[in-house]
Parts: sequence; structure tokens; C-alpha cells
Amino acid sequence: MELWQNIPFFSILLSLASASFTSIMPARAARRTAIVVTSAVLCMSAALIGFTTAYGGSYTFMMGHFPAPWGNEIRAGVLEAVTAFAFSLIMLISLLGGLTKIEEHVEEGKQNLYFIMCELLLTALLAQVYTNDLFTAYVFVEIMTIAACSLITSRIKGRTLFAATRYMIMNLLGSGLFLLGLTLLYDLTGHLLMEDIREQVRMLAQTGLYHQPLTVVIALMCIGLAIKSALFPFHTWLPDAYGYSTPASSAMLSSLVSKGYIFLLIKIIYRVIGLDVIRDSGIDNVLLIFALVGIVMGSVSAIRERDIRRMVSYSSVAQIGYIFMGIGLGTEAGLVAALFHIIAHAAAKSMLFLSTSGLCEVSGERRLFRDLRGSAYRNPIAGIAFVVGAFSMVGIPFMGGFMSKLCFASAAMETGGARMLLVLLVLAISTALNTLYFLRTVITIYRPTIREYPEAASFRPHASFVVAMVAAIAVNVALGVCSQPVLNAIAAGLTCFG
Repeated sequence: MELWQNIPFFSILLSLASASFTSIMPARAARRTAIVVTSAVLCMSAALIGFTTAYGGSYTFMMGHFPAPWGNEIRAGVLEAVTAFAFSLIMLISLLGGLTKIEEHVEEGKQNLYFIMCELLLTALLAQVYTNDLFTAYVFVEIMTIAACSLITSRIKGRTLFAATRYMIMNLLGSGLFLLGLTLLYDLTGHLLMEDIREQVRMLAQTGLYHQPLTVVIALMCIGLAIKSALFPFHTWLPDAYGYSTPASSAMLSSLVSKGYIFLLIKIIYRVIGLDVIRDSGIDNVLLIFALVGIVMGSVSAIRERDIRRMVSYSSVAQIGYIFMGIGLGTEAGLVAALFHIIAHAAAKSMLFLSTSGLCEVSGERRLFRDLRGSAYRNPIAGIAFVVGAFSMVGIPFMGGFMSKLCFASAAMETGGARMLLVLLVLAISTALNTLYFLRTVITIYRPTIREYPEAASFRPHASFVVAMVAAIAVNVALGVCSQPVLNAIAAGLTCFG
């Protein structure tokens, strides 16, 4: 094998090994290690995009050169490379943008533990992207769950402990359902490698054997990952978990953790089960209904909020509904739209959570809208970043969110019939609702202040925060202006994904 084909393995191993070494480091060294490792993974992922594009397909890598079931397989193509690049970039932006608050919210003696969890989270994300073994994917799902829960509780506060408890209960329920589905699938097929399972599932579908057990397997795995990714109505843990964590944790939880679960679900649907089997089971219709309802209800809940961070959290419920809507369409065009929105939403949502932190910081750490008037003048870079993120979520042209909605509308029109009408109607309603609550927030932060904030007069944003916001703004604009290469890479990767 060529040396570059080891990049996925090196990326996972580097992240995992750094988590071990970080445990004996002081806080400052742990912070630098996390940033350096994430940057290294970002560079390796960028290189892998170039190599896989030139290679023109996907390949498998047997770890230790031991075949299954004794060894473990990694599979990489352009889609996996693009996803790993996007995840590592958002992780780096989240770390840089939230560094000052990590130092403030996390006890000094425990800050190295925080960065251990960040590195384990990155390891789990990369493993879910690259693994070709379904049980390995489950193992790293659990590692990511533990890391995410630790990131929530890193800010010692009564509300965060309550949020972490709810998060753990709901996510363990999702994990249990997913594991039960995985166990039944192994019982039906006798395999854990994704391609081998796909062959057996195709044979079962053609012969009609075990039709009902196979449908139960699909339902269990889809519901389990839907709970973990906060699809409506399984979202009740989300507002507190996102709204009360330290900003870096909120950015990573909203933009990476839920997206990692959804990416795994897409792998299962497309590579393990098959789109044709999913359509025959009717599960895509169920996901579509929950997604459409979630888009509207998440937006309505956001409108009712008076706390800016909880408003952004409820917005995530609606945006996760968009991704499941693309999956529920049951077409390749729908999956391309869903995968693009995973990247676009991750870029915008991390920036929104970090910028709201900057706006609250110059408002006496108050989060209610009435206290945030004029905050965009007191912290200009945070105000600009919030506006860009809001424009992307609403779907303003030249933003990543606009291209997402355009792709969803195009995919819906390909299906025709009632699905097309429902999707287009919900897209229109959601856009109007998004405009309502984001426009209200933008107007609020640029309205003249009604109280004095003496501490804001001497406020200067930290250099890392400015760098993170500028990078996030550039990514969001790039996804809107230069979206076609990304869409082409996703489509090409999806072609050789199965």
C-alpha cells in the first residue's frame, strides 16, 4: 500500500495517543497539545482529500494486516476525507474560540482532563468516519458519548449537572437500542464488516427471508441514532446540554457530536442496509415525518425563548430536522443535501455558540435579549460572526445555509408527489420562522443599549477568539460562494460509498 493510505490510521492513532499523554501534562501543555494534534489531523485530512481525488475511488486498510474477524478494517474515500477535514476544522475553531472561557469555567487542576476529552472526541469522530466494522463503530459511539457528557459537566454548575444527567439517560437509551439492533443484525447475517453485511442483507431482501426481523433491526438502529442526535421528539436533553455548557463544549456538541451520529446512520443506510431496502421497509417515511415536524417545532420553540443560548440550541433541533429530512427523502440527491448540510450547519452553529458567548461576555454575562442590546457594538467581531451565522441559518444567498436549502428543494422536486409538496411547504415555513427569531436577535444586539456596562469599555477580545471568528466567517462564506466543489466531492464520494 502507498504511504498516504495510512493517513486515516495515523489520524486516529495520533488523536488517541495524545489523549493518553495529555493526562500527565499541565493545563498549558495539554491545551497546546490538543491544538497541535487537531491541526495535524486537519492537515492530514486535507492531504487525503487530494490523494483520494487523484486515486479516483475508495480503499480498505487492514490494521495489522489481519483479516476479519481477527483484524479491523478502515475504509477511506473522498467523502470520508472531506468529512474528516470538516470535523477537524470545526474542532480547531471551537477550541480556539472557547479557550478563554475554558480557563474561566473549568477548574485549573482539571483543565488537562478537559483537553483529554476533546482529543477522545476527535478520535471517536474519526473512527466513526473511517471504520468499516459496525461493532467498532458502536465502541466509538460509546466513547464519544462519555467524552460529550464529560464536556458538559466540565463547567461545575448545578444546571450543567442536571443537563448531563438528562443527556446520559437519553443517550444510553439510544445506545441500548442501537446495540440491540446491531446484535440482531449480526444474528441475521453473521458478519460485522459493512460490505459483508450488505451482501447478506441484499440476499435476504431478494429471497424475502426474515423480512420482519430485518425491519425491526433497521428501526432499532435508526431510532437509537435518532435519539442520540436529538431528532424531534427525542430532543428534550438538547437545550440544557447546549445552553449551559462552556462555549467550546456547546460548539463541539452542536456541530460535531450529533453530526458524527448522523454520519454513522448514513453509512448504515447507504453501505450496510441499502437505500432500496430502506425504502421497502418504510422507515424513510417515518424519518421524514419526524424531521418535518421537528423543523417546525424546533423553530417555534426558538421563537418562544428569551435566552439567546437556548434560542440557538432550539435552532439546532430544527437544523437536525433538515438533515433527517434529506435522509427521509430516500434518494441519493437527498443524501447529498443532508451531507452538505452536516458541514454547513456545523460551521454555522459552532460560530453562533462562540459568538453568543462573546456577546454575553460584554453584557455582564447576561443572556436574556433585553440585556444584550448594543452588545454587537461592545464586541464587534462577535456581532459580525453572529450575523453571518444567522444569515446562513436563514438561507441568505452566498451563505452555506442557502445552498443547503437549495439542495433540499432540488432533491424534493426530484421525488415529486406529496413528498415534494410537504418538503417545499416546510422549507418555506421554516425559512419564515428562522427569519423571525434570528432577525429579532440581530436587531436586538445592534439596538442602542439601555444600561451601562463599564467593564465593556476596556474589553478587548482575545486573539484566539478573533482568529476563530474570522476563520468561521470565511468557512461559512466559502460554503456559499464555492459550494459546487464540495457538492461534487460529496456526490463523487457517495458514488463509491456503497
